[in-house]
Amino acid sequence: MEDTRTFKLVGVGSRDSQEKIQKPTLSFIQDAWRRLKKNKLAFVALWFLVAMMALALISTAFVSREDANNFNSDKVTTYRNLPPKISEQLPFWNGTIKYSGVAKKIDVYKEQKVPRGRKFILGTDNLGRSVAKRVIVGVRISLLIAIVATLIDLLIGVSYGLISGFVGGRTDTIMQRIIEVISSIPNLVIVTMLGLLLGNGVTAIIISIAIVGWTAMARQVRNMTLSYKERDFVLASRTLGESSLRIAFKHILPNISGIIIVQIMMTVPSAIMYEAVLSAINLGVKPPTASLGSLITDAQEYLQYYPYQLVIPAMALVLISLAFILLGDGLRDALDPKSNTEE
Repeated sequence: MEDTRTFKLVGVGSRDSQEKIQKPTLSFIQDAWRRLKKNKLAFVALWFLVAMMALALISTAFVSREDANNFNSDKVTTYRNLPPKISEQLPFWNGTIKYSGVAKKIDVYKEQKVPRGRKFILGTDNLGRSVAKRVIVGVRISLLIAIVATLIDLLIGVSYGLISGFVGGRTDTIMQRIIEVISSIPNLVIVTMLGLLLGNGVTAIIISIAIVGWTAMARQVRNMTLSYKERDFVLASRTLGESSLRIAFKHILPNISGIIIVQIMMTVPSAIMYEAVLSAINLGVKPPTASLGSLITDAQEYLQYYPYQLVIPAMALVLISLAFILLGDGLRDALDPKSNTEE
């Protein structure tokens, strides 16, 4: 009698489980978000910037520019140069300060007869204004200048670079010579001229950054357009009769959007630092309005005695700029499919 044997597959519960071995299908955005989350520094920087922007928007309801700028001239001696204070038990936040040549720390709040229960989390400046309020307004203004100037750069630079790269020929040559002429003009000259016409302020800084800043974006987009316009999908679109403008903005632009986003992330901190430098040479926002750059400049002469007045806005400036740089670096890797080394 013939012996029949049945073979049983060992190690797999059912046929359905075999079908689930493959990875789930992800769109380009989902895959980029997955890779970005794996970059811990970039992911933390993203949420830090979200928190800063939320603070800048929400703070308009309870910290106005006038509230941060105004001070009572009759009570300047009472509230001037108060150190940070949250609780008397916390080190560095207990309202005491040690001056050079003095053996022990001094309770400045008690020394200047500040009303009981009145505290300033980040201290006060030389006129008795809250450093916390002025830093919040400074962050708001610095982010406003940087983001608006970057959006203008994005609008002009992307359009200019796409047209220059896609049309090519003599048009490209003329447009690139115009960029070279604009790039040769020092930013300081533009800011000084605008300051004479418009006065020092947010508008003059935004316009000065926008006049020159878009050239880097235009060059980057133009170089990428020159590469992509020779691809097969562009040739197919031309064969189907689509116009050059439609091909440039509908087909090429989405393919280079990753490079554009990374360029934006690098432009924002440059604009913030540029505003800080202008404020340091008195070409920034008009006093008494506070920006991070003007706060740092005003606190320089008190660095030896009241270092917190400079350290706090300087830390805010460094952290925001660093967060944009880290996020831009993370986005560059996340939006580049070649960076995915998984098998």
